[in-house]
Amino acid sequence: MAETISNLSRKEQVIRMAAELFKEKGYSAASMRDLAQKLGIEAASLYSHIKSKEEILRTLCFDMAADFRASLLEVEKKNVSAREKLRLGIIGHVKVMARDLTASAVFMNEHRHLSQPYLRDFLLLRINYINRFKTIIEEGVSSGDFKKDIDTKLAVMTLFSSLNWMPAWFSPDSTIEPEKLGEQLSDMLINGLKQKV
Repeated sequence: MAETISNLSRKEQVIRMAAELFKEKGYSAASMRDLAQKLGIEAASLYSHIKSKEEILRTLCFDMAADFRASLLEVEKKNVSAREKLRLGIIGHVKVMARDLTASAVFMNEHRHLSQPYLRDFLLLRINYINRFKTIIEEGVSSGDFKKDIDTKLAVMTLFSSLNWMPAWFSPDSTIEPEKLGEQLSDMLINGLKQKV
């Protein structure tokens, strides 16, 4: 991460430390008292920065969802082949995840603890995002970039199953840059879809 914790506002520090706590203990097991202890402040002081534990989870989940959508929107605007759009979409997804692997892990694993209507809204955003990738694959099938007989739903779910494990295995200390990692992953994932010539 480019920013050090000391460069962040107090609220951002609370959210960053909470993400670490949620990743370590799980959202349900983590308490505001645990968070205060991690920050070295009184529990009562937390509430001057944040209303509740769920507000932190909402912020983490919806901010990351916005980053993923913004990245894909840039790709969708480009006048390139479906194959290239899919490649750039995968690279963009990897770069967003790599920016904050702790928040990414919380986004992937703890979103289910959101209360309604936030959980429904979050799941709709996620479905929309996945469907936009599916549309790119369908465009590739129509254009002849990808095989005619592929199951596009299976293809997109395989794609996300591969990408969304990244917080579990990618190290922030890795020598490989996120862009290069995204390129390698896109090559592996797209080669299985390519029309044989």
